[in-house]
Amino acid sequence: MSRLSTELAGIKLANPTILASGFLGTSIEMLKRVEKGGAGAVTIKSITREPRTGHNNPIVVEVRGGLLNAVGYSNMGLDAAKEEFTGVGKLGVPAIASVVAEDAKGFVELAIELSTLAFSAIEVVLSCPHTPGLGLLAGHGTPEATEEITKEVVKATKLPVIIKLSPNTQALGEVAKAAERSGAAAINMGNTLGPGMVINLEAEKPVLDYKVGGMSGPVVKPIGVRCVWDVFESVKIPVIGTGGVTDGRDAIEYFMAGASAVGVGTAIMYRQEDAFEKICEEIEAFMKENGFKKIKDLVGIAH
Repeated sequence: MSRLSTELAGIKLANPTILASGFLGTSIEMLKRVEKGGAGAVTIKSITREPRTGHNNPIVVEVRGGLLNAVGYSNMGLDAAKEEFTGVGKLGVPAIASVVAEDAKGFVELAIELSTLAFSAIEVVLSCPHTPGLGLLAGHGTPEATEEITKEVVKATKLPVIIKLSPNTQALGEVAKAAERSGAAAINMGNTLGPGMVINLEAEKPVLDYKVGGMSGPVVKPIGVRCVWDVFESVKIPVIGTGGVTDGRDAIEYFMAGASAVGVGTAIMYRQEDAFEKICEEIEAFMKENGFKKIKDLVGIAH
């Protein structure tokens, strides 16, 4: 599928689909399954310094158009992650290490440690809408915080740094510019939107134990596309469009808005682990039908 090959921050991808952090990226074996399913790259589940149990169950509820979740960054912690992903370089696709911390110092420590493994990039998550002390609830959604964290992480690693931003951010263009001037190699535009709430009418209380959570799935795609549009207008570094990509036409919409690749997550629930292969087939069919020879020809053409 040479028609689908693309490049992101110097990383060559056989196709423009990337497993989003938080979905299946919990072990090397799960990453192998996603690779087999056709992903162009994979992202591990976000890692914190210490292990986290996250929020109490129930942490996910299906709603019309997607999922509402409040996982709370449950993960194995840095030490276990270094052991689990020791062989990440043996995968046949690029792997991205996703990290989350309370402050710049924490992000730097994680980036340094995970850079000793054969990851292709470090994703710095500044965008969770529902976990106290992290992401938006730690004040990471401002240009000032983005600049400080990005600058420190870029200095600490030789790997490309991808900054993951939130669709909740109002001054999105300014935040993206802060990441770019601080050395970010790419922007991952998209995390869950919210927080939102679902109430169980019979129980007369919120379904999620944490009460509120972030929205993902097809319903958030129009907001994700608009966010990618805004970021593409603001910076010259490449953009990953994440949020609601379920089929090839969704991906193409993101490309036309300015994305060079797309993150895929909730689609796995609807279309199984080979969602990536299916999405790529649909992208390629559209490109053939409409005379596009490479992904780059699509990027930003709606502008």
